Amino acid sequence: MTSGLAGAQQEGFVPMSLFSSMTTAISGLKAQSQALSNIAGNVANSQTIGFKRVDTTFEDLVAQSALSEPGPGGVIANNQGTTMIAGPIAQSDNPLSLALAGQGFFSVSRPAARAADGTLAFNPAQLFTRAGDFTIDRDGYLMNSSGYALRGWLADETGAPNRAALTELRVDRGISAPVPTETVRLVASLPSALPEGTTEFVTTLPIFDALGIERQLRLGWTRPAADTWRLTLRAPDAATPALGSVDLQFGATSGNPVQAGTLGRFTNATTLVPTVFAANGPAQVNATVNFGQGAQPLTLDLGRFGSTTGITQTGRPEYQVQAISQDGAAASAFSFLSIDPTGDVVSNYENGTTRVVARVPVVNFAAPDELERIDGQAFASTPGAGVVRISDAGTAGAARISVSAREGSNVDLATEFSKLIVAQRAYSANTRIVTSADQMLQEAINLAR
Repeated sequence: MTSGLAGAQQEGFVPMSLFSSMTTAISGLKAQSQALSNIAGNVANSQTIGFKRVDTTFEDLVAQSALSEPGPGGVIANNQGTTMIAGPIAQSDNPLSLALAGQGFFSVSRPAARAADGTLAFNPAQLFTRAGDFTIDRDGYLMNSSGYALRGWLADETGAPNRAALTELRVDRGISAPVPTETVRLVASLPSALPEGTTEFVTTLPIFDALGIERQLRLGWTRPAADTWRLTLRAPDAATPALGSVDLQFGATSGNPVQAGTLGRFTNATTLVPTVFAANGPAQVNATVNFGQGAQPLTLDLGRFGSTTGITQTGRPEYQVQAISQDGAAASAFSFLSIDPTGDVVSNYENGTTRVVARVPVVNFAAPDELERIDGQAFASTPGAGVVRISDAGTAGAARISVSAREGSNVDLATEFSKLIVAQRAYSANTRIVTSADQMLQEAINLAR
C-alpha cells in the first residue's frame, strides 16, 4: 500500500501547477520590482535638466500553450524609453543655456584628460543630450552641468560654418584682431545751390588702419556747376593726404535716365576710381590710402544710381548727413559670448564688434528611443537608432533652438505616483499567490501523516 502523499500524487491530487504558480508569482515579483526601480529613478530625476523618464512594459511568458492542459507561464518587465517626449521648457538667467523645441539632440563629448595649458582630450565616442545648460568653463569650453562638452561646426572668417566636421567648442577670450576699414557708407542730401557765404561742406569720420589705429577721413563737397558736386577725399594722417576727387552729376542732365535729384553718373575723376553707371547699380568710389603699413584699399559707398537710398540732391538749403558708417575696428578685449536661435555662436567685444565663431547643429535619429542611455542625461548611438542626421536648427525636421532656456525632466510626479500604487498592489498580489501556493503544498504534505 502506498503512502498517502504518494497516492495523492499518483491520483493527481498534487498537480505540479502549484510549483509553477509559485514560479509565476516570483516572476511577477521580479517584474514589479523592476517597475518600482524605474519609478524610483523617474521620481528621483523629476528635477533633472533634460532627463527622459523610463516607462515599464510587461511581456507574457507562456510555458505551455495547449488549451487542454494550460500551464502557468510568467512575466518579464521591459524598459521603454521616452526620449521623443519633450519636457517643459523654462526661461533661464544663463544666456548660454539652450533648449530644443522639437526633435533632436545636442552633440557632446566626454572629457578624458586635461593638459597643463587647459586643453582637453576627449573620449572618441559620440554622445548626445537634451541637457543644454551650457556655461564657459575656466579653459573656455562650453560644458553642461553633467560635464559634457558641446560640439559644433567652426566658422571661417566670414562666419560661414564648416559642415565637414564637428568639434568641441572652445571660446577664445583673447584680444580681437584689428580690422582695417574697407568700406565707408554715406547717406546724405546736398542742396541744389550753395547757401550764401558757403564754399564747401565737410564731413570727417574715423577709420582704422591695418594696426587698428584710428585715423581720419575727410569728405569735402564743392559745387562747380548746376546739378554737379565735386567730392574731394583727404586723409590727413596718410603718407599722401590728398586721395583724389570726382564730380557727381545729378538728374537727367547727366545723360542717364534717372529721377531728378538722384545720382546719374561720375565724371572728371582724379586718382579716385568710380563705378560706371548702370540702372540701379552700385554708386561707389574706390581709393587707396597708405598709413604706413602699405596700400589700404578704401571704398566709399554712396548708394545706387537713380536711387534715393544714398547720396541725393534736394531743394533744401543745407547739407544733411542721415547716416555714415565704416566697417573697421581697433583691437578690443573679449566681452561676452552669445548664441542666437540659428545656433550661431557669437563672440562680442568691448568696442561693439561681433564675430561668428561657430554654429551649434541639431542631431536626429530615425528611432531615438533605441539610443543607449549614459550617465548625465546623455545617449550613445546604437544600430537600432538608425543613421545620425546632422542639420541646422529648424531645418529638415530638426528642432528649433530656444536661447536662454532649458528643458526640464519629462517626469510627471502625479503619473509616477499612480504607477507606484499599481506596482505596489501588483507586488502584494503576487506575494499572496506565493503564500497561498505554499499553504496548499503544506496541506498536500499533511496528507502523508
